Amino acid sequence: MILTGDKEFYKGIGSIKYEGKESDNPFSFKFYNPEKKVMGKSMAEHFKFAVAYWHSFCGQGGDPFGPGTQQFPWDSSSDPMQRARDKADAAFEFITKMGFEYFCFHDVDLVDEADSLSENEKRLHEIGEYISQKKQDSGVKLLWGTANCFSNPVYMNGAATNPDFNVVARAGAQIKMALDLTISLGGENYVFWGGREGYMSLLNTDMGRELDHMAQFLVMARDYARSRGFKGTFFIEPKPMEPMKHQYDFDAATAIGFLREYGLEKDFKLNIEVNHATLAQHSFEHELTVAANAGMLGSIDANRGDNQNGWDTDQFPVNIYEVTEAMLVFLQAGGLKGGGINFDAKIRRNSIDLEDIFHAHIGGADTFARALLTAEKILTSSKFTSLRNERYASFDNGQGQEFENGSLTLEDLSDIALKSKKPNRISGKQEFFENIINQFI
Repeated sequence: MILTGDKEFYKGIGSIKYEGKESDNPFSFKFYNPEKKVMGKSMAEHFKFAVAYWHSFCGQGGDPFGPGTQQFPWDSSSDPMQRARDKADAAFEFITKMGFEYFCFHDVDLVDEADSLSENEKRLHEIGEYISQKKQDSGVKLLWGTANCFSNPVYMNGAATNPDFNVVARAGAQIKMALDLTISLGGENYVFWGGREGYMSLLNTDMGRELDHMAQFLVMARDYARSRGFKGTFFIEPKPMEPMKHQYDFDAATAIGFLREYGLEKDFKLNIEVNHATLAQHSFEHELTVAANAGMLGSIDANRGDNQNGWDTDQFPVNIYEVTEAMLVFLQAGGLKGGGINFDAKIRRNSIDLEDIFHAHIGGADTFARALLTAEKILTSSKFTSLRNERYASFDNGQGQEFENGSLTLEDLSDIALKSKKPNRISGKQEFFENIINQFI
């Protein structure tokens, strides 16, 4: 169902349908077929594609060297609430035309931040009721909500980790409002991204105290949401730096260690972003693997970085090889735990036509769909799995199995080595594995 308000913002563009890779229609999916089954699930079930409210309907292409270049018709009113309603109309028109089922938001994406917290709360309640009706009319769901506790200058030294308790209290009020809104809109999850939870210099930072404060804050937020009936999962979104020199959720391993240290691992999982992985000098599949191994692969923010830029460029995903490696991890892990794939990506500064956002999301969905199909073929029709298992065959029985079971001592290992011949060198066959991926793409 296409949902439009009194105005149709994306005129001349209808429903985006799957037409196959031979189609010349730029407003069609070439690989993403929502109903196609892949290893027992439809593509729609695997992905749960979501649209990021902030990039798609708020970001206008501004950068440190100049203001935005994209002029959105829903921003024309001088009344902030009318702008918010127009933006919601545009958002739900776009989401339903794309055929996606989910969206994600920060609180300040939905409506402009007011001068006071009390006015903020009124605005969020009002726009929340409007969006609730939009959801009911369209069937579109909320994958997750979050609060922007990093853009307002009051958070220049952090939110939950701020050295001033008054700022921590303000962040608590803002998080409470965002949780209330997420719950009222039936949000399936809630995300914490610590945009400024970190430090610029250790000279003026008590890191241990700040980490304790961040954990205490998360405990309070969890307990409040649970008391309000929230059954979903909380996600931490790792990022190494930017805007802070060092952020406390540096990467998946760091975030998992933090959650386990403070006893939060039962309620929290990870939302892995591609560009954040590469900023941490990891690959996307590495971060997915770390999260999956810990049982914490919750959700994905889909985008990509630019190898020639050292910052978070948030481009739409188009790298088939990279995403195929990620989908191999995805399928072997059994998919995501509660989350979906949110296109946390923005069109380029010089892409100024409203139709460009369609091309971007179509390309992103097709990239993930093509990669999923490729990964399925690799796992079911190649020697990929058996070859990798063969590398570890010495642990499947005998003394290797005893080692894995913990029944050997260090003295046992020494005795075995002294009585054995010099170990043979066994090739890792990396190039062969790489060729398998190329063969099936």
